[in-house]
Amino acid sequence: MSKKAQVTIYTDGSCSPNPGQGGWAYLLRDGKHEKALNGYEEQTTNNRMELTAAIQALQALKAPCMVNLHTDSQYLQHGVTKWLPAWQKRNWKRKGGKLANVDLWKALDAELSKHNSKWHWVKGHAGYPDNERVDELAKQAIRAKKSTC
Repeated sequence: MSKKAQVTIYTDGSCSPNPGQGGWAYLLRDGKHEKALNGYEEQTTNNRMELTAAIQALQALKAPCMVNLHTDSQYLQHGVTKWLPAWQKRNWKRKGGKLANVDLWKALDAELSKHNSKWHWVKGHAGYPDNERVDELAKQAIRAKKSTC
């Protein structure tokens, strides 16, 4: 039985304005190997970008891993660690009715099923270098698209 790789991931999403043009980014670190990626969506929300960043990062993993994922989004962290099981039991609905971003929650759940993960919330804009880096990459994706329009 092979040992799963230990991977550290930082994710962030940004939207300017919210809703509006959005960017997402992740930083993936496996030992001394590192990969950073960002992307853009024309019309979206900050929460969708936070979810997209996590999905994209997990999709980048080539094999099942032990994942430590860091996010400054309580929506994302609480969604995965507190709310997801109840949404699944209710057929992807909240107690109050419709679940926002259900398409992305389902996609994230599918990716999570491949890995063992621990989720960590970090305060945004508080000087955590890797969190600041993905924040800048997400905003950079928006700026890059705006400059080509």
